[in-house]
Amino acid sequence: MTDSYSSSGNGDVTPNGLANGSNPSLPHNALPSIIRKKLMGYVGFANLPNQVHRKSVRKGFQFTAMVVGESGLGKSTLINTLFNTTLYPAKEPLPPSAERPKTVAIESIGADIEENGVRLHLTVVDTPGFGDFVNNDDSWKPIVENIESRFDSYLEQENRVNRTKVVDNRVHACLYFIQPTGHSLKEIDIEFMRRLHTKVNLIPVIAKADTMTHEEVADFKERILSDIAHHNIHIFQAPTYDNEDEETIAEAEEIASKIPFAIVGSDKAVVTPDGREVRGRAYPWGVVEVDNEDHCDFVKLRQMLVRTYMEELREYTNDVLYENWRTEKLVSMGVAQDSTVFKEINPAARMQEERVLHEAKLAKMEAEMKMVFQQKVQEKEAKLKQSEEELYARHKEMKDALEKQRADLEDKKKKIESGRPITPEKNSTGRRKGFLRT
Repeated sequence: MTDSYSSSGNGDVTPNGLANGSNPSLPHNALPSIIRKKLMGYVGFANLPNQVHRKSVRKGFQFTAMVVGESGLGKSTLINTLFNTTLYPAKEPLPPSAERPKTVAIESIGADIEENGVRLHLTVVDTPGFGDFVNNDDSWKPIVENIESRFDSYLEQENRVNRTKVVDNRVHACLYFIQPTGHSLKEIDIEFMRRLHTKVNLIPVIAKADTMTHEEVADFKERILSDIAHHNIHIFQAPTYDNEDEETIAEAEEIASKIPFAIVGSDKAVVTPDGREVRGRAYPWGVVEVDNEDHCDFVKLRQMLVRTYMEELREYTNDVLYENWRTEKLVSMGVAQDSTVFKEINPAARMQEERVLHEAKLAKMEAEMKMVFQQKVQEKEAKLKQSEEELYARHKEMKDALEKQRADLEDKKKKIESGRPITPEKNSTGRRKGFLRT
């Protein structure tokens, strides 16, 4: 092939080495048609997924899950069941006389687990005591603050000069345990999810689903979804992609139909009546198998959380939840984003924009110069007017003085013409006082 090609930002290929949106012969918003060519032979970029796989396996993965719910709903047991390990030690129940803590204590447990050469650093964040008190006002605040503090820590690592070791401790999924009341969500459940759904991927879970019948579970799920939709709470939904096969689409739809997941947790092995050893719970009326999809939704929960959508949970946390929080954080700190950054601009449009800005600047300077000129003219006119008034006053004063002198001269002239002395003569014949003649 003799034509030259280059890849655009979205992976499309255009002729003449121009990326999409940068062809000068097209309008600013128009995109050139995509030309697809068949390779004449093997190139090698089809091996990129294998390269990414090797790099990921070598680097390992990090995942942080938060479990929230009232005590006694089997949070610890479910975590151990999900990852098939004793990650979470069993908690000893407090005696009736023991005093419960007054605040929600956030506890984190981390462990490195490995499966088939793939390493995963798993962190489980627990919130014991949530919703266990008579007055639960603002009991969600410590949980929200914990999630935001993890965002703050990641933002601080991003802003470092040396970012070679960035630890992602953000919460990627929150399993919210709902008590199996069979009625609807409690006010504290609604308030918690309203406060948290913009900061973490919420996954509602009905705990101890073996305490209800299948019909009760279905009705309870319907009420929960109705409450969630009524209060505009966003919960994590399995994403769908283009060009996927029917089996993958059907699997995603099946997982979505199970939300909220009705689960039964157990890390102990029991023997079924037919002699099989399974993870489950034994009751006088039978055995509830954890890994049996006819008994509970544990398999679908594990499939969504671990086997299928763990990377999607991480990506959504980073690309949407964290970015939204980061934007609000920086804007509140007064950091503004230049709208022209990373924006494709037509050179002709850019020149026209600069010319308009330059003309506006010149017009502003001209208006300011006119204003200054008019101000100086007004000041000069006021000064000249004042000088004119002063000259007029002096002229009038001199005129009055001349008129007075003229009147005095006319009076003297008349006296001279009439023979009268201008000034009266003094009597010089009088006796001198104080002297006696002898």
